[in-house]
Amino acid sequence: MNLKDSIFENADIHTSFLQRFPRIEKKYRDYLLFFPLAVEQFDLSEYDVIISSSHAAAKGVLTGTNQLHISYFNGIMNYAWDLYHHYLKEAKLDKGIKAWLAKIILHYIRQWDISTANRVDYYIAISKYMARSIKKIYGRESTIIYPPVDIERFKLELTKDDYYLAVGRLVPVKNMDLIVCAFTMMPEKRLVILGDGPERKKLQTASGKNIEFLGNQDSRVVAEYMAKARALVTASVESFGIATVEAQACGAPVIAYGGGGALETVIDNKTGIFFHKHEPDEIINAVNGFEKIYDTFNPETISAYAKRFSTERFCREFKSFVEEKIDLHFNKEAKPEIHNLVLKRMNETETAPERLKDITTL
Repeated sequence: MNLKDSIFENADIHTSFLQRFPRIEKKYRDYLLFFPLAVEQFDLSEYDVIISSSHAAAKGVLTGTNQLHISYFNGIMNYAWDLYHHYLKEAKLDKGIKAWLAKIILHYIRQWDISTANRVDYYIAISKYMARSIKKIYGRESTIIYPPVDIERFKLELTKDDYYLAVGRLVPVKNMDLIVCAFTMMPEKRLVILGDGPERKKLQTASGKNIEFLGNQDSRVVAEYMAKARALVTASVESFGIATVEAQACGAPVIAYGGGGALETVIDNKTGIFFHKHEPDEIINAVNGFEKIYDTFNPETISAYAKRFSTERFCREFKSFVEEKIDLHFNKEAKPEIHNLVLKRMNETETAPERLKDITTL
């Protein structure tokens, strides 16, 4: 884990044994079988309140009856659930002995994942879309608190350039190939792609001269490109979609696939438009339709809308939720000394990342 210039640079980090596995940062999915064992090795018995931020195994930590466990749920393990067949196909694990081994491992992961659902006292979902997944897979209700977006880092720009922008990891699940194919068939329109990944070489080979690949860039450069973009284009199904909000914070409209979190972060024909099939022609039609009504999009209105997802709003809602559950769990009336001690500890550790005392991660 590279913590240089990270918000956790000065935090006390406790990693699992997986941190010592070769090439863990890039090949972590290869060690999926060990995730359950790794997360269950953390001894959290000295803590009153455990808050896990999970999209994979973190919610499976072992806690006691008297401990309060709140899980901020970022997403399910798509490669074991929604994208199971897609993942096997893309990884060329749909046939042969390796395929059967992968299927057995993923079956085990699904069983473990379900078995840990009740280790969490309260779920917080990052979107309505994710809340439906929690209900369907785990049979649990959740409260929706949208994740924090650093709105202040993205400045409103009224004058836009002529390029469209796509941002994200160049992996199959992001459907960047559809965007590349669509813009290759629109050579008069310029597309800039920020991000890197295993699909980059294949995408560059298939792309037209109007498409520019800039790879991974620092946050300052990303913000500059978002501010000047004619529109952000995204074809993936996101649990929430931070990039769509960041682009809107700059006053840039979004052309998005009409599914997942985008339906909650983009207002059709006001802050962006949707297409509804994962096909290049659908993206082409969406871009052409967008061009016809481009002048109706107001950058100031779009930027103002994005402020509803601010960090300040998140901190306020999250703190209120945790305090409410502490009141319920530690019984303010019956055990005031425990209740007051937990709240005191919580208030002593400010929400600002530089004040975090203990961070436990895989």
